[in-house]
Amino acid sequence: MRKNPVVRPFLKWAGGKRQLLPELTKYINQKSLKKCTYYEPFIGGGALLFELQPTRAVINDQNKELINCYKVVRDSLDNLIEELRKHEKHNNADYFYEVRDLDRSPKNYKSLSAVEKAARIIYLNKTCYNGLFRVNSHGQFNVPFGRYKKPNILDEAVLKSVSLYLNKSKSKVKILDSDFAEAVRDAKKGDFIYLDPPYDPLSNTSSFTGYDINGFNKDEQKRLRQVFDELTEKGCLVILSNSQTDFIMNLYQDYQDKIKVVKAVRSINSKGFKRGRINEIIVLNFSA
Repeated sequence: MRKNPVVRPFLKWAGGKRQLLPELTKYINQKSLKKCTYYEPFIGGGALLFELQPTRAVINDQNKELINCYKVVRDSLDNLIEELRKHEKHNNADYFYEVRDLDRSPKNYKSLSAVEKAARIIYLNKTCYNGLFRVNSHGQFNVPFGRYKKPNILDEAVLKSVSLYLNKSKSKVKILDSDFAEAVRDAKKGDFIYLDPPYDPLSNTSSFTGYDINGFNKDEQKRLRQVFDELTEKGCLVILSNSQTDFIMNLYQDYQDKIKVVKAVRSINSKGFKRGRINEIIVLNFSA
């Protein structure tokens, strides 16, 4: 299948991988992707998926709001565009907080359709501060208004291209909202898996824990390492991204000869002076 250059992330996402695509793709054999299934259990904004556009894929995320967006883009594009046109007219703080606060009333929020929920998330994502998706302990979206002059709330070209890719007869993309271990359970020898979990925080004060109400702590990182080993034993090809912390380096010390250190620009940190170029790692379970 010929790749469509307009297929790219339709959401801004914390820790998105667009800037690391040249580094990630040089370890991936494009021809082998045509013969195997691509798995991405922490899909986020989907930068690598949309860059590769594999013919068979399983994508997953425990963030049900996010997964609902993918399903609506695939299944109800025209209705989504119509709903986003309503939001597109309102780039002001009063309207933003009115939309944001819908999840403060469970009864009102449950009355929203899947399309309305997806349009709400896309609108908030494009107009909130730094394009963050963050919720509080009650699962309520709590990022403030971003004050952008001309946010691209409705990018029809990208939405239509992504919808076409997700629906193309040759492209069999399964969309899940389960645990990461469950999402890769059926992976077999030769399949390709990209693991991009919430990163281990660089310090105790820099932790970005509001991605979803469950968080992703060190016990989850350890459980992910077990899954990494299990996939390796199956003969799967695995690439993992994470921050270069002592904890993560020790966790993957058995693969230290296959760890690549890369520089990435990150703008999300509670302390402004800690934003900028930081070290991240790419862990491979195969020789590159």
